[in-house]
Amino acid sequence: MTWMTLQTAMADQGYIASGDLAMALHLSLSLGRPLLLEGAAGVGKTEVARVLAAVQDTQLIRLQCYEGLDAAQAIYEWNYQRQLLAIRAASEDGETGKAVEARIFSDEFLLERPLLKAIRQDKAPVLLIDEVDRADEEFEAYLLEILSEFQVTIPEMGTITATTRPMVILTANGTRDLSDALRRRCLYAHVPYPDLETELSILVTRYPDITDRLCAQIVGFVQALRKQELEKKPGIAEMLDFAAALMGLGVADLTDDPVVLQATLTTLLKTHVDRDAIPTEIAQRLAGKAA
Repeated sequence: MTWMTLQTAMADQGYIASGDLAMALHLSLSLGRPLLLEGAAGVGKTEVARVLAAVQDTQLIRLQCYEGLDAAQAIYEWNYQRQLLAIRAASEDGETGKAVEARIFSDEFLLERPLLKAIRQDKAPVLLIDEVDRADEEFEAYLLEILSEFQVTIPEMGTITATTRPMVILTANGTRDLSDALRRRCLYAHVPYPDLETELSILVTRYPDITDRLCAQIVGFVQALRKQELEKKPGIAEMLDFAAALMGLGVADLTDDPVVLQATLTTLLKTHVDRDAIPTEIAQRLAGKAA
C-alpha cells in the first residue's frame, strides 16, 4: 500500500488525511516505527488510530494515559484474588513450595493490560497510546522497552517478546514536553486544525446531504471562532456536532435566527468563559462573515 492508496482508504473510512499525515503513517507502517502525533485537542489525532485499524482490518487496543498511570495499569498485573484462592486450595491438597509458585505465576493468573495485550496478538493490532504527555515522566521509562524492543519483562515469567509487532500511534496535546529518548524511538507528525478546504471535505463526507451554502457557512463560522480568544477552541468533533444540530433543527442559513445560533453554540463552546466571550452580537457578526 502506497501513501496515496492509504490516504484514499482513510477517506473511504471518513477521515480526510493530509498528504503529510498519510506519508507519515505509510512510513511508520513500512519501517515498523511508532508514530507520534502532536497537535491541539480536537484535531482528530485519536481518530487516526481508529481509522487505521479499520483500514488494516485489525483490532484497536487503546491505552488512555493520565497522571499517576503505572506499569500495573498499563502493562500487566497479577490476579491476586485468584492467586490467594489457588494457594489456599493447594495448601488443602498438601501442595507447597515451588510447584505452587510456578502455577500461580503463570498465564492463568496474568491480567493483560493494553501494552502487554498488544504484543501478544496473532494479528498485529493498532496500539493507541493516547495523550501520552498526561502520564508522569517516570511512565515513559516503561514505554521505552516496548517501543524499542517490543518486549515486556515480567520478573516471575521472564521476557515476553512480541508475537507480532503492533502498529503504534502515540498522541500528545502539549501538556508537557516529552523526553528526547521517547521522541527518538518515534516518527513524528504534527496535526493542525484542518484548513478550509479540508474541513469542508470532512463535513461533506460525514453529512453528504448538507447543502453547499450551509456547509460553507458552518465551516467558515467555526474557523472564524477558532481565531477568537477562547480557552478551548472547537475541534472537528464539535464542528460535526454543530452541523448535526443545525440540520436537525432544519436551519437552512446560519444568519436566519440569532437565538437558534446562540443556543447551538452549546455544541462548540464547552466552558462558561468561552460562552460569555461569544455573545449574540459576536456570533452574528462571525456568521455574517461566513455567509
